[in-house]
Amino acid sequence: MDQPSGRSFMQVLCEKYSPENFPYRRGPGMGVHVPATPQGSPMKDRLNLPSVLVLNSCGITCAGDENEIAAFCAHVSELDLSDNKLEDWHEVSKIVSNVPHLEFLNLSSNPLSLSVLERRCAGSFAGVRKLVLNNSKASWETVHTILQELPDLEELFLCLNDYETVSCSPVCCQSLKLLHITDNNLQDWTEIRKLGIMFPSLDTLILANNNLTTIEESGDSLARLFPNLRSINLHKSGLHSWEDIDKLNSFPKLEEVKLLGIPLLQSYTTEERRKLLIASRLPSIVKLNGSIVADGEREDSERFFIRYYMEFPEEEVPLRYHELVTKYGKLEPLAVVDLRPQSSAKVEVHFQDKVEEMSIRLDQTVAELKKQLKTVVQLSTSNMLLFYLDHEAPFGPEEMKYNSRALHSYGIRDGDKLYVESRMK
Repeated sequence: MDQPSGRSFMQVLCEKYSPENFPYRRGPGMGVHVPATPQGSPMKDRLNLPSVLVLNSCGITCAGDENEIAAFCAHVSELDLSDNKLEDWHEVSKIVSNVPHLEFLNLSSNPLSLSVLERRCAGSFAGVRKLVLNNSKASWETVHTILQELPDLEELFLCLNDYETVSCSPVCCQSLKLLHITDNNLQDWTEIRKLGIMFPSLDTLILANNNLTTIEESGDSLARLFPNLRSINLHKSGLHSWEDIDKLNSFPKLEEVKLLGIPLLQSYTTEERRKLLIASRLPSIVKLNGSIVADGEREDSERFFIRYYMEFPEEEVPLRYHELVTKYGKLEPLAVVDLRPQSSAKVEVHFQDKVEEMSIRLDQTVAELKKQLKTVVQLSTSNMLLFYLDHEAPFGPEEMKYNSRALHSYGIRDGDKLYVESRMK
């Protein structure tokens, strides 16, 4: 049910965390008591507040009484205000400035692009370490203002903001370790490189669902732009060249790569994708698409790579092939073993003193085989006793007494013998 518009942060807080709606819990910050003022307070005398407040989708448009926010939220460290109707940064500032220990703030899906964030307002965010602005359509100017005023910011989420370009900040943000900027419209590497300039300490870069088509940068330049990058996520990007994958090795500290759903890998099987990536293009990666690369898997992949390319024309063989041949030598092709069940067998059919060689289908039943044998032994199926002799079996012939049993369940092979006798003899 839709929430009414024009609700304040404090109004929602009182409603959600009142003793009637939120059970009393013991612990730091729980059951904060504020004496009633002479004029009287609309609040309950006691609210049971956890340190993590989730007030998403509550129709919040403004802060409410700042003194009350300060009284009740002194211990709060995480605040989720996503999917509200906050459109004025001043109102957000009134809330945050009265939550002195706030480290995590989620403002996703609030229409904050409708106002300008001034530096004095952004200063109230100074203690925040993790900031989520997904689907807020926050401009780069707003992001720059935040970066200048949040000296301890470590994680920034800018997904679903329709960014087609990146605007460089006038100052670098040395503290940022993780940037989550998925589901935008970043297609050109010249935009991505600006992120390296702005965030030189970046450890994790999540670029999934951006149609990045190529990595147009020299290896030396990549190493300078992202000297501390340990993890990169390029799921569902537009990369279509092995050369782009090779360039990932230029990041000096890269350990983890995610590369599912890119055009380059669509024509390969699941096994080929993983093994070719591990052996050929990402020899130093310890985690690929969320799974650890063990030493045994790496060697297996490198041997797979040699065999995969051994029949290719010389001009199509990657340099990595020759490096691995130097390491392992030229390998013999793996024997092709057909594990499919045998579909037919050539057997000897013995009846009285006659022997006839026949080819029989193994997917048929005993009853169907008897019908096939009628013309050979001149017996009706009801008068026919059928025995199977495995040429390696030590116990003699086995009667095939169950008409509905499939022939392949006997393990019949070429050279085995079938004996037919008359039930009436």
